Amino acid sequence: MDVPPTGERIALDPLVARVLAPNPSPYTYTGTQTHLVGTRDLAVIDPGPDDPAHLDALIRAIDGRPVTAIVVTHTHRDHSPLSRALKAATGAPIVGCTALALDDLGPRADAAFDRDYAPDRVLADGDRVEGDGWTLVAVATPGHTSNHLAFALPETGALFSGDHVMGWSTTVIAPPDGDMAAYMASLMKLQQRDDRIYYPGHGDAIENPRRLLRGLIGHRKQREGQILRLIGRDGIGTVPAMVERMYVGIDPRLRGAAELSVRAHLIDLSDRGLVIEEGDTWRMTA
Repeated sequence: MDVPPTGERIALDPLVARVLAPNPSPYTYTGTQTHLVGTRDLAVIDPGPDDPAHLDALIRAIDGRPVTAIVVTHTHRDHSPLSRALKAATGAPIVGCTALALDDLGPRADAAFDRDYAPDRVLADGDRVEGDGWTLVAVATPGHTSNHLAFALPETGALFSGDHVMGWSTTVIAPPDGDMAAYMASLMKLQQRDDRIYYPGHGDAIENPRRLLRGLIGHRKQREGQILRLIGRDGIGTVPAMVERMYVGIDPRLRGAAELSVRAHLIDLSDRGLVIEEGDTWRMTA
């Protein structure tokens, strides 16, 4: 794997650049990617974790240009906390997703919610942020979190997909805030769009997003089928036992995320009337 340089401004196209934060992990891959949109004035998308070195790198990349907006896709701690320091340094408003005050039961410290996130303007699906030669259009994509937004850049056909769609890994869906049904609906919503390229919060740009979306939807349907077979055919009804069968050879650091993903599928299947939970065990309803 070629690791991109941390803290350097990398041009992706004439309107878009990225700066990689120094927070690699099994869940963030090489780190969180902050994207800068614009030339004369800028939007900064997902400023990242509260890290002074990353703030310094962003200030260097901004290079004295006015910042029109600090845009946030969702409020996990690897995406939104630096928004406050960047606002103090630039005077730009924080806009984007709504704030949440929920506990994340997930295993990853970097995915805990940013409880201090305070947007100056909350964007809904279709709302716009505009600058000199660029427009960002909010696309509601709940699932990974209930407040997740992607942002389309119609001038270039790009979509900033946050953590909703990533090329390097499937997205963690962690109940109670993460919702598998909402995630699947958001994937299918994106399938109806004609975005040319995705710039995710982690990993490389996605140059054939529709093909990847088909794969992600198929993968989740495959997992759902596995779960139903394990319960109905093999009599395996506990989440840890399901993970043992479904994720052979998984990195132990990722096991908690796998259990959350299975539970998210089970909640969805329960809502659809296909399975029922009895204590710590799941069974088919018929």
